Amino acid sequence: MRNNLQQTQKTGFRTWLLVWGLGLAGQICWNMENQWFNTFVYAKIGKDPSIITGMLICSAAATTFATFFFGTWADRTGRRRSFIAWGYILWGVFTIAFGLTQFISREMYLLMAVSVVLADTVMSFFGSMGNDAGFNTWTNDVMTDRNRGQIGAALATQPVLGTILGTVVGGMLVGENDDYLRLFIVMGVFVIVFGVISLFSLNKKDDVAPSVRGSFWKQFLSVFNFKKFFALKELVWVNVGVAVFFIGFNVYFAYIGNYLIYYLGYTADMMGIIEAVPLVLAMLTAIPIGILINKNKHPVIALASIAVNIAGLMILFPVKAASVDPQQIFNPVLWLGIFVVGVGYVGILQTTKVWTKQLYPAEAKGQFEGIWILFFVLIPMIGGSLIGQAVVKTSGETFVNAESGLTEYVPNGNVFLVGAAVILLSVIPFLLAAKYHRRRRAAEQP
Repeated sequence: MRNNLQQTQKTGFRTWLLVWGLGLAGQICWNMENQWFNTFVYAKIGKDPSIITGMLICSAAATTFATFFFGTWADRTGRRRSFIAWGYILWGVFTIAFGLTQFISREMYLLMAVSVVLADTVMSFFGSMGNDAGFNTWTNDVMTDRNRGQIGAALATQPVLGTILGTVVGGMLVGENDDYLRLFIVMGVFVIVFGVISLFSLNKKDDVAPSVRGSFWKQFLSVFNFKKFFALKELVWVNVGVAVFFIGFNVYFAYIGNYLIYYLGYTADMMGIIEAVPLVLAMLTAIPIGILINKNKHPVIALASIAVNIAGLMILFPVKAASVDPQQIFNPVLWLGIFVVGVGYVGILQTTKVWTKQLYPAEAKGQFEGIWILFFVLIPMIGGSLIGQAVVKTSGETFVNAESGLTEYVPNGNVFLVGAAVILLSVIPFLLAAKYHRRRRAAEQP
């Protein structure tokens, strides 16, 4: 039982400050990792997709382990504030440390590559401590019947807002002169500030009663009991659909920044605007999608989102460097493609988050949030990065650096084509999920 009166209290300014401040700071920082870390590698270390693959796999593993590890620790102690505050502070510190890897001598290429992967892994580890295991669990604690809709809406829009703000502001901070360190310092300090704010704003009322079930490692390993999960057929197929869709998503998304900069020739600040403006427009579709979600049209939305996302990728695929003027920021085909891709992304993300949460057993919501991380983060980032690397290395643009003698690989439109092919496969598990969805809805009818 909670040791506070949140079920009867109004949601105050302090709670909303932390929900929006910590939430947006976290999403912007995750976006920076997903978007700007990859372009940083190409700008400061080398145009080698193997480094990006290493970063994606190691950071995904660190994120998943940290979510389970610190989630178990937080449950056993009941302390939310420590994990949120110190997780965010260390997250910001290691974000800045990541940028410092550019000062390692380029003559020690292997050391630079290993250092950047290691720095990203450590940053992701503490990011998950603060955001996934700390903040996300705390928001579940403060949800009541009076604020559930408002907090749910805030959490659903924050990833899209984080992508938009992180892309636009990130591009402005990097600028034409590739000043990535300025970006990492500003973003790192931003996250640290909200970590410090939470350190003083959260108090004992934000803690919960400790939940101790045997030894630490016994409780930790209990979350990997998949027997109950596999008994829920509809949930299983939705999660499989999510995993397949986001494998395809990670095939192209990890390289879209480098595609715009190094293949089409735009500067980093222009790239930020090219991605962000269509995504702002795409985010508006969240309103009608939300209405359909309230009518339990999850399978329809998911399948339509897949079709729309693939259509957007097919618009982007034929765009060639020769047909683009990088001095002109507006290119109708490019902007249309990103907008359509964004609509599909918003639709699939919005509906599957709600769809899965409706299927969680009441007594095991924490465990099933961890399982969601496996299907939404770990599997897609490993599978998508390996496929993306293979595509870029075998069918991208290849150059030999005159100074270092190293082969450089630049992504072209093939990442969109292959990504679309993988995403198309997600139709199968979502159709199977739709079958169980219809049965469940029919059984619920009076």
